[in-house]
Amino acid sequence: MHESSQPKKVIVIGGGIAGLSLAASVQQWAEVTVIERESQLGYHASGRSAALFSETYGNALVRALSVASRQAILDGGFVEHTRGALHFGGPDDGQAIDRMAGEQKALVPGVQRLSAVEVNALVPSIAPERTCGGVYEPDAKDIDTGKMVQAQAAALKAAGGAIVMSSDVLEIARGADGFRVTTTTGTYGADIVVNAAGAWVDVVAGRAGLSGLGFRPKRRTAFLFDTPEGIDARKWPLVVDLHERFYFKPDAGRLIGSLADETDSEPCDAYPEDIDVATAAYNIEEATGLVVGRPQTPWAGLRTFSPDRSPVAGFDPRLPGFFWLGGQGGYGFQVSLTLARLSSALMRGDPIPADLADLGVSYDALSPQRFLDPSRAAETR
Repeated sequence: MHESSQPKKVIVIGGGIAGLSLAASVQQWAEVTVIERESQLGYHASGRSAALFSETYGNALVRALSVASRQAILDGGFVEHTRGALHFGGPDDGQAIDRMAGEQKALVPGVQRLSAVEVNALVPSIAPERTCGGVYEPDAKDIDTGKMVQAQAAALKAAGGAIVMSSDVLEIARGADGFRVTTTTGTYGADIVVNAAGAWVDVVAGRAGLSGLGFRPKRRTAFLFDTPEGIDARKWPLVVDLHERFYFKPDAGRLIGSLADETDSEPCDAYPEDIDVATAAYNIEEATGLVVGRPQTPWAGLRTFSPDRSPVAGFDPRLPGFFWLGGQGGYGFQVSLTLARLSSALMRGDPIPADLADLGVSYDALSPQRFLDPSRAAETR
């Protein structure tokens, strides 16, 4: 879709980091309106993130997108400081830790395989006898997620884009002259509609008469707890159990703990379950010797995954002009700037950016087509 036929109006449904990043990128060549159902930007998944940038987190495609995002995150001033990330195993997990170290070093050369003594030196609450060692990514960084959300919104508005809050999409209809998006606050016309609705992506597709792609929202629970008396944990890395039974990281003088759970959920305003908080506290104490005590201010959020756990970015072949942008899982802040740049190029009919191609990223790998039955690709529900 080149200059002569480029769209003049784009509607982006969803005011989280995915939708806002794309909107700011597309506003450079189109007229963009973001429609957000809540009264606050980034209210759901974007507002409940662990706020860490890690190039070793996620599957191979996610890691490549993260590597491609590093410079933009640094240039945007979104890094608070270098945190580091440590995956550690139990006494019998040596081979698994070795494999993880080899896989992660292939993409991120700075990754280190630590011994049990080195893990203990980094996080003194993990005694050497409790671990076989770990895999350490020293350059993982804490990011200011609130600043990142607001920066994308500000860039969109500065370039002439609009954001409509507290507006729920009721119907998306396509006619000869483009889309008509009917919401609780009015009706909007568009040449392209971007579905960046987070946990609600399949719901929004239904408003356009399309069956969903099988996205699965999954609840993750977190809470705060105090560091042990006499221990300064401010410089500890993010600590993740090899088997993903928990993680913890420093935050404003305390520690954030999580079960690292992935509990299936309907799209909703997620709330924590007491059993998940209790289980996480137990797992942390059993594996590390830390005393969690009474967990404080628990919360939960939804991380939404596609069936193959990779993001989706691309036009739906069943409805011309309907663009999917979903399934960022727990990696939204790591990959959103790159997915926005990639999606903008795809919408214009341009080749994938060269740096992404060099990392092995392709439009096909992200396309919604991979979840559609070819015999029904031309149908709508």
